[in-house]
Amino acid sequence: MSMFNYKQRNIINLVIIIVLGCLIIYSLQGIFGSILSTLVLFTILRPGFIYLVEVKHWNKTVSAVSLMILSVVVLILPFYTLSAMVIQKIAELQNDPNYFKALLFRFQHLLPLGDDVQNLISDGLRKAGTWITELFPSLISGAFNIVLGLLLMYFLLFFMLVERERFESALVKYAPFRAQNAQRFAEEMRNTTYANVLGQGFIALVQGSLLSLSFYVLGYKDPIFWGVITTFISFVPVIGPPVIFVPAALIQIANGNNFAGWAMLVFGFVVLINIDNILRFIIAKKVGNIHPIITVIGVVIGIPLFGILGLVFGPLLLSYFILLIKIYETSSMATERLERIKTISEHDEL
Repeated sequence: MSMFNYKQRNIINLVIIIVLGCLIIYSLQGIFGSILSTLVLFTILRPGFIYLVEVKHWNKTVSAVSLMILSVVVLILPFYTLSAMVIQKIAELQNDPNYFKALLFRFQHLLPLGDDVQNLISDGLRKAGTWITELFPSLISGAFNIVLGLLLMYFLLFFMLVERERFESALVKYAPFRAQNAQRFAEEMRNTTYANVLGQGFIALVQGSLLSLSFYVLGYKDPIFWGVITTFISFVPVIGPPVIFVPAALIQIANGNNFAGWAMLVFGFVVLINIDNILRFIIAKKVGNIHPIITVIGVVIGIPLFGILGLVFGPLLLSYFILLIKIYETSSMATERLERIKTISEHDEL
């Protein structure tokens, strides 16, 4: 005769499942970025896969491989190319001892700075350059990890696409809430992903391109490089672009180029800042919106975890967390209503 009853055995099994689950999650922490990237890419490529398979009647394997190759060409290669460009440019600036001295000398025309303040700013700029360089994935120092992460990501993505029905039905089956709430979570998760990745990515690309174009027209140095930097930091709403164009404009004014400086300030605050709000409003109507506070807090959370990809993944994780809370609240309220109705019914019967 067993020393445990049915309920006790279930509790023991649950404890073992939780312990093993925590151990597995801890073991997967090094590839968590690849897993999250897979979910994001699956969400983005899913409509295209359904179209190719169900409308165009393509083979599932051919459809999945075609979309994966397209994602490499459109997303992966440009990202790593731009990252390599940023790393190389920052390294050049850090190795140029006269660059920061010249920068501080120009600022002295606008603000009187003491020697201690100059050394502090110069040291801060160098450390900032090192920190920014470390955020970007280096194809030289981290080639093995990058290739391994990409292989894992596309390996998972292939089977998620080819076995889409089984994958999605399993998610609904094992989701910790009712079927209708699982469906609602899936739809809102899709809209959140679109808003944060595609929507915010499009806004960042527009702002970076406009800044690069304005730098070129006004005669600023390295317009492409600063446009790329602006594209990345534009994932932080409102705060992003001014970090680039305000110091650049002030340097021009300090050099006596008043027109280039003031024109950049006017264009930046009138066009660059407001284009964010206009595009965000349009995107919110199509796929939903992510509040700027969530984006900023998400970036703070995401960058230490994922590096430069934290600009995207941080707000995404925070949005998913808030979405789960909303679903939980809805489920709890529905459960309370059912229990209240049941209590009233039992009371009426008595």
